Amino acid sequence: MVRGLGLSQSIALNIANMVGIGPFITIPLFLAAMHGPQALIAWVIAAVLVICDGLVWSELGAALPGSGGTYHFLREIFGKQTTGWGRMLPFLFVWQFLVSGTMEIASGYIGAVPYLKYIFPELSNLLNEWNIPGGTNTLAAVGCLIVTWMLSRRIEVVGWVGIVLCTGTLLTVATVIISGLMNFNASLITFPADAFHINGTWFNGLGAAMLIAIYDYFGYYNICHLGDEVQNPGRTIPRAVIASVVIVAAIYLTMNLSIIAVVPWQQAMESKQIAALFMETLYGRNIAVIFTWLVLWTVLACMFSITLGYSRIPFAAALNGDFLPVFAYVHPTKRYPVVSLWALGLLTAIFCYVPLDIVIETAVTVRILVQFVAQIIGLHVLRTTRPEIVMPFRMWLYPLPSLIALVGWLFVLRGTRTELLWAVAVVIVSGIAVYSVVANKRVTIDPKNNMP
Repeated sequence: MVRGLGLSQSIALNIANMVGIGPFITIPLFLAAMHGPQALIAWVIAAVLVICDGLVWSELGAALPGSGGTYHFLREIFGKQTTGWGRMLPFLFVWQFLVSGTMEIASGYIGAVPYLKYIFPELSNLLNEWNIPGGTNTLAAVGCLIVTWMLSRRIEVVGWVGIVLCTGTLLTVATVIISGLMNFNASLITFPADAFHINGTWFNGLGAAMLIAIYDYFGYYNICHLGDEVQNPGRTIPRAVIASVVIVAAIYLTMNLSIIAVVPWQQAMESKQIAALFMETLYGRNIAVIFTWLVLWTVLACMFSITLGYSRIPFAAALNGDFLPVFAYVHPTKRYPVVSLWALGLLTAIFCYVPLDIVIETAVTVRILVQFVAQIIGLHVLRTTRPEIVMPFRMWLYPLPSLIALVGWLFVLRGTRTELLWAVAVVIVSGIAVYSVVANKRVTIDPKNNMP
């Protein structure tokens, strides 16, 4: 197999995934979670959490490179059994991922719509006049299908497109940071009277803010989903994961401070177009409109990168006989996973009709147990029971970072709304039910359909 993605491409795909539209749509939600700029504490704590968790991903990605990320790790660690929970766990991960992953992607398209409406204020009325069912939600769904079509080509082409798109992303973020620092007004960063009154309510707000911050950091592991297509994965994957986390953590903290030092946080908390409001406050509407096109470019880069990585997860599982076999089919000439890619695209398009806050919270909550917690446990199992596995990268101060990550994930889960915990239960139970039906129906995949 030819591995096509080098370090620069890997970092670019991660950063494009991580930065994307996230902060431009979640800053108001983030500030509202703790009702003030003290929510920046959650950014710092979340950064520590994802750095620690990134070390888990780095060690697993270097030791067990392959398509599918967590699915691949869980299968290699637990799934060698022919029956039982060891085989069920990888299946459950892929099953929940069809919900959590596509909701995460959908959030980007949903969050982009207010920015498009900022450029075209009469957009909603125009769609109504044209009798477009679903209005702007349908527009988001169509955008999703266009990006899916763009990804329907060879990985080498996709990798270079990712670098081009990431360049636009970095330009967008740099514009915000530089403009904010040049016009920084520290007097606007004020705190409400009870900002640091630590009690149960404060911790609940911190958990809610951390959930949003973690959502914004999502993507630091994206390259692990493409392990089969990475050059020298034992070195490239850890470097790409750690570099992208450090770079984006610094970008996020600086960008958030830059914005609330220009736009009062009370006003920012109510905005659905915070980046456009920020630029309009500084330079007027005409400049803000031009900048908003850069924001939409950033959305395109993020959605391109994340859909690429996520499309390999059901594909890898099906290829190994651990998921529905139709997901293993690849295009006969362009050699990309047709069914897996387009299934994710279509599910994402459906979720574009769900409210933004619901898709964000669900995307994080559903995967905490079956993905993040499960693979932290898996790393410890790998280290203690599989001495034959070569470990090109080992986390520093093991096991402390992985334990910090575990405590962080459980803290975020603790503060989740009850109805979302029920959603997690429904996804897991339905996955177990489907697994019980298909568990003994392994299908042999034609080798001609494998990725090149």
